[in-house]
Amino acid sequence: MTFWKRRTMAFCLVASFIFASFPLTTNTSADTFRPVVRGKRGVVAGGQPLSVEAGLRILQRGGNAVDAGVAATLAASVIEFSHFSFGGEVPILIKLKGQKVVVIEGMGQAPMQATREFFVSRSQGDATSGTTMPGARKGGLIPSTGPLSATVPAVLDACVTALDKFGTKTLAEVMEPAIELADGFPLDELRVQYIRTRSSIFSQWPDAKRVFLPNGVVPKVGEIFVQADLARTLREIVRAEKLGSRGTRSSRHAGLMAARDYFYKGPIAQRIGAYMQANGGLIHRDDFAKFSANVGEPVSANYRGYEVYKAGFWTQGPAMVETLNLLEGFDLKKMGHNSPDYIHTLTEALKLGLADRDRYYADPNFVKIPMVELLSKDYAALRRPLIDQRRASMSQLPGDPLNKKPILASSTQIIGRASAVPELERANDTTCVNVVDKEGNLFSATPSGAWLPAVVAGDTGVLMGQRLQSALTDPNHPNVVAPGKRPRITLTPTLVLKDGQPYMVLSTPGGDNQDQALLQVLLNIIEFGMNPQEAVEAARFDTQHYVSSFDDHEFLPGSLNLESRVGLKTIQELSQRGHKVKTQSEWGTLSAPTVIIYDPKTGVASAGADPRRSRYAVAW
Repeated sequence: MTFWKRRTMAFCLVASFIFASFPLTTNTSADTFRPVVRGKRGVVAGGQPLSVEAGLRILQRGGNAVDAGVAATLAASVIEFSHFSFGGEVPILIKLKGQKVVVIEGMGQAPMQATREFFVSRSQGDATSGTTMPGARKGGLIPSTGPLSATVPAVLDACVTALDKFGTKTLAEVMEPAIELADGFPLDELRVQYIRTRSSIFSQWPDAKRVFLPNGVVPKVGEIFVQADLARTLREIVRAEKLGSRGTRSSRHAGLMAARDYFYKGPIAQRIGAYMQANGGLIHRDDFAKFSANVGEPVSANYRGYEVYKAGFWTQGPAMVETLNLLEGFDLKKMGHNSPDYIHTLTEALKLGLADRDRYYADPNFVKIPMVELLSKDYAALRRPLIDQRRASMSQLPGDPLNKKPILASSTQIIGRASAVPELERANDTTCVNVVDKEGNLFSATPSGAWLPAVVAGDTGVLMGQRLQSALTDPNHPNVVAPGKRPRITLTPTLVLKDGQPYMVLSTPGGDNQDQALLQVLLNIIEFGMNPQEAVEAARFDTQHYVSSFDDHEFLPGSLNLESRVGLKTIQELSQRGHKVKTQSEWGTLSAPTVIIYDPKTGVASAGADPRRSRYAVAW
């Protein structure tokens, strides 16, 4: 038995005792590491046990899925700083009973000083002077670390908007677990590893060094880790909510708005802006006041009777819609799960969807995007014949939806290139939060950004994000950086209805590969009848045949990562079709989804949590 399996099985025993939320055995004949988690009063799934507990606590106190999801997100923003923290971003999908699916657009915009010309001239200056700044690269690219990579923090406004429009609790109630965790929590191995390996980068910023290297040394596993500055900031926000709610008719709403304004228009914005301006950043306090996490419309695909909802074209989510439209023309079940034909077909369809992503997707507030055409079934039918069942494509092939042509004539094949950015400076991922409550209300979020190594904004304790690196400096590209513009991001929560009824929520970390993993989990359930735990544990694959959304935007044509569990014969056949196969370990993919399925007839919610990177799910 492997160490990973021993550790995972041990967690299952402990979690079963603590939460009394699932049995030690299941009715499935599948050999899964963990059992399915089932409950009738609510299920929460996420990336760390204490984050999940925060959401469960709110459900037990009468909150709905949105209240619990916000609580889990805020808790994660304190303790999952290796992958996400309070200064980051969080797109959210919500479906309440009797209401339509909505998106909380929790992505901050570029500072008003963030012009293309600034980054181009900066890189030229670096090349002339011979100096090297952390995260700096030649060619006018945007740094992947440091003050210049930050967008306006979006987490608080997204959480406040979700609570105000769709929740029932106050910010003080759902932020209580996060404040307790900021006062101190026991560090796990993963967080200690991130502090140790990235200390050489964040140590150049004194406040980050002070927070993450207390007494100048790397903290030990199990040590109580305190973020006193962040705890004080969170308490200030809650205090502003309480003051703002006094003597008002709509006290909850007034309090939430007061808390939001304290952060975005008051002392916190002023202190963060002053710090960033004094330390080489572009963010100004006025940038905070301009931000609003709007309630937006999702995009969707009807795939074999299932309505699959994603966030809009400011994310990569629509690429999954395009891919599902392409795949609807194939008999995937007949091909067989993870057969050579199946993996090849999904990979080639993903290449086409991601090619359109790389060519067209950007902030719709700044760019006109052929949204309807890209997501139409007719366009998918035009593109489907491009999938050659005998050979892997080595070209990036965006389509021409406006002129109803399968390939854009003016597009040029991109020459492959690998990233030159040091590994420790590269994008450090994401987490996930999914919730279903007893009424069948659905919440799916993909919190990310402000990961370690990160700049800590002075005495606020807020880690600043790095998402601006996802914008480009190509003046002809829709995703070119511009003042007040959101970079097109990879974060992509997913929500599914069946016959108009709530059915599923799923999300994952994994950068550009998020929708690849979510697509496979979704198909594992819809096409192959797997239960949620089987679906997340099944062997996976991913292609890197896309322009990376991070760092120096590498492109690896034809690349295909396969977990070794798919089998040697399958690996050999895919290599013969021309895929540039890299065999990973048995559990070697970057992504790690959680998924919750809801049965409206019985009211039972069933969850699966990927053991690859220790995802967690608890039920009540």
